[in-house]
Amino acid sequence: MLKLKPTCEHCDKALPANSSEAMICSFECTFCCDCVETILFNVCPNCGGGFVPRPIRPQQEWFEGVSLAQYPATTEKVFKPVDPEAHRAVIEAIKNIKPENR
Repeated sequence: MLKLKPTCEHCDKALPANSSEAMICSFECTFCCDCVETILFNVCPNCGGGFVPRPIRPQQEWFEGVSLAQYPATTEKVFKPVDPEAHRAVIEAIKNIKPENR
């Protein structure tokens, strides 16, 4: 079950459960679209993977027992600002490799 983290790990921007700006990697590292595009360049600073839009958990209980009410987003924040200079070396090494081939 995705945790649906409440903020961007780099800039601390609010990313509520229904945010269309939340991006995640396969380890659920969570960043906003702006940081993914302008700072991370689609390279996760924690694992080197790429990002995809985070799914939005339904607020409405369309199927019994399955909704945001039963499975709320976590309130646990992860705030680990990325050092752009250090990340630049990683970006240069792997930016031309498609995320599915990293």
